[in-house]
Amino acid sequence: MAKPQESDSCQVQACELQSCLNKNTYSPEKCEKHMRQLYLCCESMYKATQDKGESTACPMPSAVRRWLKNHPE
Repeated sequence: MAKPQESDSCQVQACELQSCLNKNTYSPEKCEKHMRQLYLCCESMYKATQDKGESTACPMPSAVRRWLKNHPE
C-alpha cells in the first residue's frame, strides 16, 4: 500500500473539525474532541518526520506542542 502524501496528513481530522465548527457556529469549546484529534494527528506526523513533515492541515510543530501542553486531557 502506498504511503499517503505528507501534504494530505491529518486532512480528514481537519475536515471533521471544520464541519464541527460550522455546525456549532464557530464555538471551539464544542469541538474540543475534534481539535484534540487533529493536534494528536499532527503531533504523530511531526514525530515520525523529526518535525520536517508538512501538512496543510497542521500548524507548525511548536504550536501543536504548545496547544497539547495547554489542553491536557
